Amino acid sequence: MEGFGCASLRMRRRRSSSGAAGLLWPLLGACLWASVVGYKPVIIVHGLFDSSGDFINLQRFINESHPGTNVTVIDLFDRGASLEPMWKQVEGFKAAIYPIMQNAADGVHFICYSQGGLVCRGILSTLSDHNVHSFISLSSPQAGQYGDTDYLKYLFPQFVKSNLYHLCYTALGQMISICNYWNDPHHRDLYVNSSDYLALLNSERPNPNSTEWKKNFLKIKKLVLIGGPDDGVITPWQSSQFGFYDDNETVVEMQHQDLYLRDVFGLKTLAARGDLILCSVPGVQHIWWHSNKTVFHTCMEKWLV
Repeated sequence: MEGFGCASLRMRRRRSSSGAAGLLWPLLGACLWASVVGYKPVIIVHGLFDSSGDFINLQRFINESHPGTNVTVIDLFDRGASLEPMWKQVEGFKAAIYPIMQNAADGVHFICYSQGGLVCRGILSTLSDHNVHSFISLSSPQAGQYGDTDYLKYLFPQFVKSNLYHLCYTALGQMISICNYWNDPHHRDLYVNSSDYLALLNSERPNPNSTEWKKNFLKIKKLVLIGGPDDGVITPWQSSQFGFYDDNETVVEMQHQDLYLRDVFGLKTLAARGDLILCSVPGVQHIWWHSNKTVFHTCMEKWLV
């Protein structure tokens, strides 16, 4: 885990010479201000093929905007390990995050990028005593993925989107993270019956835990869904806001999706509460969402207090 905030500054002050320590006083003053203002700790969960080091710009944006905020990027399942099954990642990230939650009496915020947004949904659904206030889903395939992207060509060079279901909807395929949320609109029955992760989170097949998971998920105070038409990886890009293809590959927006209309896990409830925020930003490619200052100030900053 990599953290940046008041705790790390205090450690540096103890190790510094008197001259260097003097340079830290303004930052320590900011930390004192943060403790008065009460900025909640921010936990960042990375996506497919990422690592904690990729989020240095986002950490900087947060601490410039909300000085002294403790920001932790969870350093687990980096790079190739991000292909591990989604439930395994949920349990690993949950174990790392839970102590941070326990030490944050006023709660924490989540920023979860790309595949990490689905990991965070699993955590929020299965952890009954979480204290997450804002769940910021940053260009995450929340309704699933179905597209011929560079990631797909790299991972499965012998497949295209139309035939990847032959692999993904098998026991072997379900051991690969991307297959856990591969949502082929032309093979809905196979998806519903084979997906060990997304179909369960969405209660698209009978799930004895669905009532409890919905109750847990609705403990969040805000759900912020960020995405945009120039993403180039999340397909369709509206999946980042729970829109998805019908069987003609026409995008059906979230408000017309069955999982919203039936309020399967709480989207409609969040909307009725005024706690569902959609933030769409054009001109941002997938790999730049967490390094784009406009995206931060437009879509994230106000929800991190």
